Amino acid sequence: MSLASRLSGLRHLLDRVGGLFFGGIDDLLIPKHVAIIMDGNGRWAERRGLPRLEGHKAGARAIRSVVVACIDLGIPFLTIYTFSSENWRRPEQEVTGLMRLFEETLDREVPELNQEGVRITVIGERAGLPESTASAFDRAEEQTVSNERLTLGIALNYGGRAEILGAAKKMAEDVAEGKRDISLVDEQAFASYLYAPHIPDPELVIRTGGEMRLSNFLTWQVAYAELWVTKVLWPEFGRRHLLQAIRSYQTRERRFGGLIAKG
Repeated sequence: MSLASRLSGLRHLLDRVGGLFFGGIDDLLIPKHVAIIMDGNGRWAERRGLPRLEGHKAGARAIRSVVVACIDLGIPFLTIYTFSSENWRRPEQEVTGLMRLFEETLDREVPELNQEGVRITVIGERAGLPESTASAFDRAEEQTVSNERLTLGIALNYGGRAEILGAAKKMAEDVAEGKRDISLVDEQAFASYLYAPHIPDPELVIRTGGEMRLSNFLTWQVAYAELWVTKVLWPEFGRRHLLQAIRSYQTRERRFGGLIAKG
């Protein structure tokens, strides 16, 4: 076993043990859907004098710890922001490395995720992705489509405004063709045109890296989500931080514009 693998295993163990010191989690108030803006990979690498791609590799390893924690906590939906439609503006070498990393990570992780009952769902546009990358995600979805323990939404080549615009165009086409009565369109009907209508809206949005913005992430879906921001960079984020976010979520009064709901 390589040193990197041993360190990864040790970190996973510490995350599990660390979670024991965060009591007070109410099993009845666990959010059904947690969405995460995974920020800080580049800064993590730069602070260590490493190429930015090494930060992305460390970030990919951190995903495993959070997925396992969600399974243990009984959270049925987790969505992660992996690559936005704006990320194409990054240096070509970094983008190419990211696409290759996506493929390698899927090849390595999907068999075990499948055994753990994780379903992978891609949220975003396939157009523009390298063929090999798109195919890797297609295979991951096909192999895990019957799983029900945890749905892992992967926001890939994703932009919230583009999603809403695309949904509006599709709905307009259906209205024009007589497939839908515009007088009967409500929020639920509109949401059925979004990328992943089978996934409920997030109740908790976590952002790592300390930035206080949503960055065009799930713009429609997070209208009433609770936000939790940490300065911890994504490669250093683990189970104990997820538990901190959930504890904070469980102390809040969720008003939804009027009614108050705890957690």
